[in-house]
Amino acid sequence: MVQLQKNASHALFCSLILAACAPAPVPAPPPPEVRVLDVEPRVVSNIVEVPGRVQAIRTAEVRARVDGIVQRRVYREGSDVREGQVLFRIDPREMRANVSAAQATLARAEATVANAAQDVERYKGLVQEQAISEQEYDAAVARLRTAQADVAQARAQLESARLNLSYTTVNAPIAGRAGRAQVTEGALVSAAAATLLTTIEQLDPIYVNFSQSSADLLRIRREITQGRLKLPELQRVSVRLILEDGSTYPHEGHIDFLDLSIDPATGTAALRAEIPNPERGLLPGQFVRARIEAGVRPGALLVPQRAVKLGQQGANVMVVGPDQIAVSRDVKLGDLQADSWVVLEGLHAGDRVIVDGLQKVQPDQPVRIAAPEQAEDRPRGQ
Repeated sequence: MVQLQKNASHALFCSLILAACAPAPVPAPPPPEVRVLDVEPRVVSNIVEVPGRVQAIRTAEVRARVDGIVQRRVYREGSDVREGQVLFRIDPREMRANVSAAQATLARAEATVANAAQDVERYKGLVQEQAISEQEYDAAVARLRTAQADVAQARAQLESARLNLSYTTVNAPIAGRAGRAQVTEGALVSAAAATLLTTIEQLDPIYVNFSQSSADLLRIRREITQGRLKLPELQRVSVRLILEDGSTYPHEGHIDFLDLSIDPATGTAALRAEIPNPERGLLPGQFVRARIEAGVRPGALLVPQRAVKLGQQGANVMVVGPDQIAVSRDVKLGDLQADSWVVLEGLHAGDRVIVDGLQKVQPDQPVRIAAPEQAEDRPRGQ
């Protein structure tokens, strides 16, 4: 009996020791601290960025207009030429011979006219005296008119021969930069084949061609109708270029052409911008990205780039809802301006967007808003 009491006391003592050594329950971690941005509407530029290709504003293919042998290339390849400047000289001897032959034909026709005119003058008096019949007089008048027509034809042939002679001196039809010569001295060129001699391109100003999808144009029209976008006149839509190395082209241009039809093969509408090119920094065929300032958004919402998560399903942000609960919100993004995204759909004025501390935030979990700091992280529009 005594032994049983000792065993019970020992068991009670051990259980008390084990209870004292058991770990205390772990307290729940505090809500993560985050920084938020109160979204406020503001006026920002509506920037549309599209790829484009540079095109010369004027291009002239200089081709042979007479048959002959190229005697000399007068211009320097790759140089700027003036309108009317001599580029090539073609052997003119055959054309000079044609001019001489046309002059001789004209002289013979003029002599025939003079003789026919004398006959008409002489027959006029004779027919009045009835020395000859009226039929003979009418025949003389007809011969005069035929001779006069021959003179007109001979003069046209002479003008054509002189024109062909002038074509032996090939001049620049426009001012611009002349390309590489396609023929050399001694080459036979043909007017029938329109042999290409060189190409001249006018580079200042210069065109940039790009296109816009019909869906984007429809969205822009809808936003204009809804008052969410204000678009200026076509000639006032400014364009900035981003070059292939990522640098910004220093000169600003404007849209000067918008096609009013949609290409059925691509589903896009063609647009064109005119860009100043005084330093010849832009070359035809060059790839650029055009940043088009297509109006302004009077009530746009901007959030910092780091506050937006981009995924395969789209973009989303975390906002602080009622009771300090984090809520995931899907958004539709516009263009990127400076370090901020323009949010087209998904946010409203006054929403509190989490901009810092996103790594520890889980949807539908409480968060703790940190004390506000300086406004240096407030999104900036362009």
